[in-house]
Amino acid sequence: MTGLIDSHCHLDHFPDDAIPDLLDRARAAGVEGMVTIGTRLSRAAQQKDLTRFSRPDLRVWCTVGTHPDHVEECTVADAADIVALADDPRVIGIGESGLDYFHGAEAVRPLQQARFRAHIQAARRMNLPLVIHARDADDDVAAILRDEVAAGGPFRFLLHCFASGPELARVGLELGGYVSFSGILTFPRSDALRDVARTIPPDRLLVETDSPYLAPVPHRGRRNEPAFVADTAGRLAELRDIEPAALAEVTTANFHRLFSRAA
Repeated sequence: MTGLIDSHCHLDHFPDDAIPDLLDRARAAGVEGMVTIGTRLSRAAQQKDLTRFSRPDLRVWCTVGTHPDHVEECTVADAADIVALADDPRVIGIGESGLDYFHGAEAVRPLQQARFRAHIQAARRMNLPLVIHARDADDDVAAILRDEVAAGGPFRFLLHCFASGPELARVGLELGGYVSFSGILTFPRSDALRDVARTIPPDRLLVETDSPYLAPVPHRGRRNEPAFVADTAGRLAELRDIEPAALAEVTTANFHRLFSRAA
C-alpha cells in the first residue's frame, strides 16, 4: 500500500537524538518519506546533513532556501549562489521562499520580493520545484508568479501550507503549480480553507505538517511531527469523499511528479 509523504517539515527544529524515534512514529503512521525544508541558506549544510537519517523504509530529503522572515540575515543573495548550494543530489527543491507580510515590516517587503525572485530564478535554472511561503501577501505573490512566468517561462512550484483564499489558489493552478495542505485544514475555524481544498484538482494536491508547528486536530497543543500528516490527510480525504488509501496514493504520486529528483 502506498504511504504518505510529509512534503514539508523542519527536522532541524528537533534534537538529533530525537529524530530516530520521530521517524519510527512516522513510519508506524504510514509515512514513507518527508522533506526537511531550508529556512536559511546559511544553514544549507545542516539541511543536507539531516538526510543521513534516511533509511530503506522511510526516505528523508531536503531543500535549501531562505524564508522571507530571515531575508535580512541572508548574505547569499543571487540565483547563482542558490544554484551552487542546490547542486547536490540530496537537495530535491528550492525554498522555502516567498512573502510574509504578517511578520515582516513594510520596509523589508522589497527585499523579500527580490529574494523571492532570486529563488524563482534558481529553481528555473536547476529545474527543481520552488516551495513557496505566502502569508498576508496573496496579491503580491500572485503578481510575482505571473510576472516571472511571463518573463522567463514556466517553472515548477508548490504553494505550501496553503491558508490563502481561492484567488491565489486559482492563479497558482493556472500557472502550473501544486497546493499543499497542513494541519490548518483541521482547525475548527478553517471552513473557508476546506472549501478551497475541495476544489483543487486531484493531480495537484499534496499534504504536509510544517512541523513542529501547526499540529492538526486531535493533536492541538502538542508539538507537531511528521506522523501527524496522517491526520491532515484523513481530513482531506473526508472532504473530498475518497478513501484515505486513495488520498495517499494520489498525493504521493503528485509529490514524486513535482519533486522528480526524489528517489
